[in-house]
Amino acid sequence: MDVEEALKFTDHLALTTTGKHLDSLQKAILRGAWDNQKYKEIAQEHHRSEKYVKEVGFKLWKIISSALDDQQLCKANFRAKLENLQASNIVSLVGNGCIHIGNISAENVHSPEVSQPEPQDKDKFNEKTSNSEPKVHLDLGDAPEPNLFYNRTSELTTLKEWILENHTRLIAILGLSGIGKTALTLQLIPQIQHEFDRIIWRSLRDAPPLASLQTDLIQFCRGGAPVPAPYPEERATTGGLPLLEYLRSHRCLLILDDIQTIFSSQQLAGNYQPGYENYGAFFKQIAESSHNSCLILLSWEKPREIAAVEGENRPCKSLQLNGLGPEAQEIFREKGLAEPEKWSELIDLYRGNPLWLNIIATLIQDLFGGSVSEFLSYDTLFLGDLESLLQQQCDRLTASEQQVISWLASAIEPADISKKPDNLQLSPPELLKVMQSLGRRSLVETVKQNGRSHFTIEPAIREYITNKK
Repeated sequence: MDVEEALKFTDHLALTTTGKHLDSLQKAILRGAWDNQKYKEIAQEHHRSEKYVKEVGFKLWKIISSALDDQQLCKANFRAKLENLQASNIVSLVGNGCIHIGNISAENVHSPEVSQPEPQDKDKFNEKTSNSEPKVHLDLGDAPEPNLFYNRTSELTTLKEWILENHTRLIAILGLSGIGKTALTLQLIPQIQHEFDRIIWRSLRDAPPLASLQTDLIQFCRGGAPVPAPYPEERATTGGLPLLEYLRSHRCLLILDDIQTIFSSQQLAGNYQPGYENYGAFFKQIAESSHNSCLILLSWEKPREIAAVEGENRPCKSLQLNGLGPEAQEIFREKGLAEPEKWSELIDLYRGNPLWLNIIATLIQDLFGGSVSEFLSYDTLFLGDLESLLQQQCDRLTASEQQVISWLASAIEPADISKKPDNLQLSPPELLKVMQSLGRRSLVETVKQNGRSHFTIEPAIREYITNKK
């Protein structure tokens, strides 16, 4: 067995255990382990910190150990273990990517575009090593590679309570780009996966029609078997009845990412693009119909249907994800920034958004040699690569929203919307609609002053809006 065969084999183990292929860093760790490299050497070659590489490696050895039912497997003995398995004819690799593990074999293909093995064959690979644990079918092919996760204990607890105890059927996790919606959900999955028969992650970044998405989801719920023809297309476009049949017969966790791509730009938040209005009926039916499955939506914007059906004692909830607190300091440690006493100011300026802080920390390292105080000495709030991210979100605004957010950006103190300026040509009802829409886009912050709600925007958004004028 050479290193390429070892990578192919371990990639297959990872895919059948977690539903995802190995990422580039995991492969680098395996290559390094094969060649007896130290973590420090691997980290230097791939421009990562040694601590981070060790954390990724620790999780990787757990995955492989669980798949092989070998709790002693680690970086030091990885190569020897695999070579021993091959020598014992427990593991063999043959042509066309087919892997044999003992008396079990399966083709090493799990792309959504490729026909999956029949359900009875897939069970053998998705079955955990302990026979006491339920079989879980995972397809996380559309999920991005997980980044370093920062403490979200309270949010994880809330989500687990909603899903496992309250049997919430529809959950929207909302927030600005980079706030951590994806990382939180990826962290949630292994903590609840054994409560479900099937878990699937799909991104709507290419805005698939609802009928196409449902065909894909139904095929997965059927264990990879093709959807019977003729497919009742008219049912797929009126609320998702065929899929509901499978959500009742199996407990499924469905995760749909990038929901904002099916919404129209230059319209108030949550308005669907032409031809995608049936998604609204679909979301509403998932929330209101009787079944034991759960649909999680990840979005920059809050779908209108969520606001209409969510509630304390109702099977639909939304989680507005806010920025990190002191735990965001781990980002600065990872980037090697100096002056820890200044880090809290950085976190506040960029509202604890993990992606924003990563971008700014890189900028500080590149331009200021890691000196936070030198960076903070400038009067202007640097945005750097943040500008393109903020542009994506602000370009979606209507003309009325742009007027209001410009007013909020110019206000020194949080604004009272009952005292709008004369040049803001909006009636009170129109202004309320705009404020509601900006809130659903996570672009405004609410501050209580003297018992009344006042509104402001984050410093980075303020800087971006001001620079555009």
